[in-house]
Amino acid sequence: MKNAKVLLLVVLAAAAVMAVAGRALLHRGLSARDQPSAVEAHVAQTVRRLAVPSNAKNEKNPFPPSPELLLEARDHFADHCSLCHANNGSGNTEIGRNLYPKAPDMRLPQTQDLTDGEIYYTIHNGIRLTGMPAWGAEEKDDDSWKLVLFIRHLPQLSPAEEGQMEALNPKTPAEQQEEQQEQEFLNQDRSSKPGPNHRPIKITEEKP
Repeated sequence: MKNAKVLLLVVLAAAAVMAVAGRALLHRGLSARDQPSAVEAHVAQTVRRLAVPSNAKNEKNPFPPSPELLLEARDHFADHCSLCHANNGSGNTEIGRNLYPKAPDMRLPQTQDLTDGEIYYTIHNGIRLTGMPAWGAEEKDDDSWKLVLFIRHLPQLSPAEEGQMEALNPKTPAEQQEEQQEQEFLNQDRSSKPGPNHRPIKITEEKP
């Protein structure tokens, strides 16, 4: 009898929370610009951890950290992940800020306290109903495990490393267009200049 009362209270509390959340959604709409509430953030983190199978949580990274592997993973992150997560893992990019939920700051405990297996599973399989896609082939992939090494390194990332990563960052369509326009202007400027063997023609008037 006591358990039935507790269960009833839990159900009523859950219904009340859903009613409040539903009312808030109707009032605010479903804009991705909104900041997730504390309840949404807690639920999302809980679901994120529950979504990782127990055997995957306990998997160990087959790659021990080394300068060579860290450099390889850093370059991979700059080329594939920085568009949403930023080079430093802060998520402070145009895309990362406007996702819902926002791209997390991976330097913080919410990510750093995950096991290697949980981080790998998230990279490799993505997260449903978010902007995080699955990466790599369906079978096990080494690149995702190496990325775990770099994500662990993010809290110690130096400004010099960030600067080196910028050269590998993918360009947005606007940046590509601007770069193309600059190149076309330079090519046009070069074609209009006389070549090294060009000699000006001197025109003289004939005397009568």
